[in-house]
Parts: sequence; structure tokens; C-alpha cells
Amino acid sequence: MHATVGDRLQVHSASVGVKERTGEIIEVRGAEGGPPYMVRFDDGHESLVFPGPDSQVVHLPAE
Repeated sequence: MHATVGDRLQVHSASVGVKERTGEIIEVRGAEGGPPYMVRFDDGHESLVFPGPDSQVVHLPAE
């Protein structure tokens, strides 16, 4: 997994009725864009995240 600041992290739910969590990657702490990532989730909560197989990085479009 590789990310840059500003990319979005989506954490998919494995349970029925549990919403997907999405947020903006505000800091990349791993080497060469790897995890962990500091993420500001859409509800305003910030957390250090080690993404699992249920997660996906959505990259910013190239400018």
C-alpha cells in the first residue's frame, strides 16, 4: 500500500449495517509512502491507522 498526504483512505465494513469509514490522509509515517498513516476521518476524528486488507487508498487525480 502506498499513499501521499491528501489521498483518501476507505475502510470497508465486513459487517452488515456498519458504515464504511473514509478520511483524508494528513500524514504518512512509513517509509516511501507506506503505513502507518495519520487519518482525519470525515466525522472529524483523527487516528493513526495501520490499514488492513479491508482498506483502500484512493489517490488524488494528477494535476
